[in-house]
Amino acid sequence: MKFKWFLTILFTMLCFGLTGSLSFAKEATMSPRITTYDGKSFAGFQDPEYLSYDQALREYLVKRIDQRFGIVLDPKKYSGFNLLEIEALLKCKKSNEPFEMFLKMFPKHR
Repeated sequence: MKFKWFLTILFTMLCFGLTGSLSFAKEATMSPRITTYDGKSFAGFQDPEYLSYDQALREYLVKRIDQRFGIVLDPKKYSGFNLLEIEALLKCKKSNEPFEMFLKMFPKHR
């Protein structure tokens, strides 16, 4: 009898968790320009395909950071991977902390 209740509760929790994760997945759609590079490997940082991928990633992330946090960043100043880190830090920052202190941690490019 206890096992039956345990399975019922477990099944209910899994259904709610799956429904919640699917709703979050709909919100986070990637740009088609970025998904064209899925699974590709690059020869190095000077590879023309890598440079176009990095540019597309920067533009996408700058737009997403502006939409979520209201912070306008220049895509030419940060690499795509730095922008990913900045976004992660902005998600974790406290509401009373200024975002400028997080931006000082990242080197500016070009």
